[in-house]
Amino acid sequence: MNGVRFEAIGTTVHLLVTEPKVLPAAEVILREFIADLDQACSRFRDDSALSELNRTGQATHPMLLAALRVALDAAEQTDGLVDPTLGTFMANLGYDRTFAEVATETAAEVRTASVKVIQPPRRQAWRDIEISDDTVTAPRDVRIDLGATAKAWAADTVAKQIADATGSAVLVNLGGDIAAAGSPEDGWSIRVTADHKDDEGGQVVAIHSGGLATSSTTVRQWQRGDELLHHVLDPATGLPAPRIWRYATVSAASCVDANTASTAALVLGEGAPHWLAARGLPARLVSADGKIVTVAEWPEEEK
Repeated sequence: MNGVRFEAIGTTVHLLVTEPKVLPAAEVILREFIADLDQACSRFRDDSALSELNRTGQATHPMLLAALRVALDAAEQTDGLVDPTLGTFMANLGYDRTFAEVATETAAEVRTASVKVIQPPRRQAWRDIEISDDTVTAPRDVRIDLGATAKAWAADTVAKQIADATGSAVLVNLGGDIAAAGSPEDGWSIRVTADHKDDEGGQVVAIHSGGLATSSTTVRQWQRGDELLHHVLDPATGLPAPRIWRYATVSAASCVDANTASTAALVLGEGAPHWLAARGLPARLVSADGKIVTVAEWPEEEK
């Protein structure tokens, strides 16, 4: 298989194509799309369209509007379990700059930090975000964070763009958010683990189309005082969801659908298997004590 891997938007970007000759053109499309995504949706860049929206309550960037529509649909489909209006709470917990910077804080900074939410999030504030044909307007009391869905939407979108432009089957992996547009005869072989950089452990599965996403409570974690925090927040509290699961992996018709479900699963905790099964979504969940729970038609592990 022919591919390229590079670091961008705070994660690892991995591209695979079945036709060797199209790889250079495919990489150009991918890099340009990722650069546009960062300009539109980063909450760590002062000049991004999302930062403008969070400052002023209004923005017009077409890619931001597209990504926000996906985020609002995910919130609707999960009744707010996946909530794009938790940016203020994420920042208050210390995730207010790139994760690489958060993870390398000094011990003194960690000791003086506190973890508390004075007032919980306003219930379903995402319903007050309004999108017209070319403008988004958001309440001034919320700060939008698209970390839950933007990468998954980007993987779906750019995989299709590359496949349409090159005629090759394509796999795009944006930090564990994976989208396939076509596939080799035996499918794309993917190792499912908490950390997309880990080449050992987990389970190897094959996909032919659609998306696969893994959400984890153990990879993007940081220390605050005596507490070890992670980036999957419970919209009911504004605090990290209880660590019932180390990670959840879901297969679905698109990467957005898979990511939405895997994120919701971590928030749901013990209710996740039933919720996923009711939606017919194949999933693999690994509990805090290492127990593996599979749902729907997730493939059995080889002995």
